[in-house]
Amino acid sequence: MNNAGISTRIQYFAFADAYNVVMANQVPTPLHDQKYISLTTFRRSGVGVPTPVWFGEDNDRLYVMTRSDMGKAKRIRNNPQVKVAPCTIRGKVTGPEFAATARILPAEEHKHARETINRKYWMARIPLIWSRTDTYFEISFV
Repeated sequence: MNNAGISTRIQYFAFADAYNVVMANQVPTPLHDQKYISLTTFRRSGVGVPTPVWFGEDNDRLYVMTRSDMGKAKRIRNNPQVKVAPCTIRGKVTGPEFAATARILPAEEHKHARETINRKYWMARIPLIWSRTDTYFEISFV
């Protein structure tokens, strides 16, 4: 290998580090215009559990809805550190993964989170299907 190859790699990693610094606390570009994200939550043992989910976006935050008795809600209560990546409906990751922090929203913030999801998914507006949804997460990027 010649020195030009090494120099190119160093420049790439310097660019990637600068990109991550600029993008801090913003929704990463690869997640824009996605229908699903893979939300990886962590068990107490540290093992990650990826789940494809719908999400809404507003003010550099993502919003996810679920039920309080679902595994992802329990895992986020124990450990708010999550990873997020674009994915297919079946959960196949299609892009880079990003570290983030999830916060379980209090009841007074549910309406805003639900509105962000309803804007994106027409099926989310059907009340009978989602009547048991009682937990919303706000995901912010590190």
